[in-house]
Amino acid sequence: MKAILLVIDSFGIGALPDADKYGDVGANTALHICEGVSGDKWPNLKKMGLGNASDILGKTLPGCLPVDRPSADFGVMAEKSPGKDTTTGHWELAGIVLETAFTVFPPEYPSFPEELTSELSTLIGRSIIGNKSASGTEIIKKLGGEHMRTGSPICYTSADSVFQIAAEESIISPDELYDICLAARGVCDKFNIGRIIARPFIRETDGSFRRTSRRRDFSIALPQKTIIDQLQAMDVNTIGIGKIGDIFNEQGLSESYHDKGNQACLDRLVSCMKPDSEKNEFLFINLVDTDMLYGHRRDVRGYHDCIDYIDSRLPEITARLADEDVLIITADHGCDPAFKGTDHTREYVPLLVYSNNRRGTALGINESFSFVAEYLKKYFAGN
Repeated sequence: MKAILLVIDSFGIGALPDADKYGDVGANTALHICEGVSGDKWPNLKKMGLGNASDILGKTLPGCLPVDRPSADFGVMAEKSPGKDTTTGHWELAGIVLETAFTVFPPEYPSFPEELTSELSTLIGRSIIGNKSASGTEIIKKLGGEHMRTGSPICYTSADSVFQIAAEESIISPDELYDICLAARGVCDKFNIGRIIARPFIRETDGSFRRTSRRRDFSIALPQKTIIDQLQAMDVNTIGIGKIGDIFNEQGLSESYHDKGNQACLDRLVSCMKPDSEKNEFLFINLVDTDMLYGHRRDVRGYHDCIDYIDSRLPEITARLADEDVLIITADHGCDPAFKGTDHTREYVPLLVYSNNRRGTALGINESFSFVAEYLKKYFAGN
């Protein structure tokens, strides 16, 4: 038996009832992408029932309409935990529902408390610059020169619970940056900050700056075991692809592949789907490009095309499924590229559960992302 959990990062499908608490009333990532790009779109997701899932919420996706006989079970899930960030979303998919939100910081300088910055500076032997909420590409453009002159890492945040540290690779090597992030992780634990993110970049020959693929995330310790641990205890081979290992601190994973970018992650997924495997397997994959490259950068067309690429790879994946195998497609939060600001949005996420040779049924509106963890537990238990 094989189960695949494919998370299209930030592919929300409509504002949650409590979106007003987050300033996200009216956000709808999938709908606004469909409205912003004309024509038919995403034939495989459409066939599975993406349009049917949206229809449950009373919204029709232009170019991705409901179908009469969807090939997957379809529904939507609400996030029960407070927040709208990567860690919270993925943890809830894996069965952890948080009662208290991770800490977020004010956007204006100084965003971080003096206690945090002074302790970190002492530990790493460097002062820091930045100390505010910012777009990563913009703050590197603005402060990259000062960083090159002083060697001070650029520290910044966003509307999410993150402490991001950027450094040019010739000034602070990626390995040293990771060590700085580990030091920051220890400090930030006291403040209940979800993730520390290493953001290496380089200076191009024309003097501009470009972030590299050596990003790493350092999540806060998990408060309990997840479905990944539970499946591993059931002798299921658990495989994380993309940033899954970082989000879960490698906990419960039998194998972990830190591939960068959607193409590399999907290539890895296909290579891991061995038809002759004698083990029960759970493959957990995050496709980050939708969020990182297009959602935060408000690129509707780019986001659409990124989903289109994922859609084009689905037949390759489903062709490798045995009849008893299952593919679950969902998201971890929203990041509506047509909405105000540059941050995540508090949204429902789509839920598509596909197996070969079966007709899909409606799964309705589920009150928590942890529906997925419960489904996987029953699936591998044979219930």
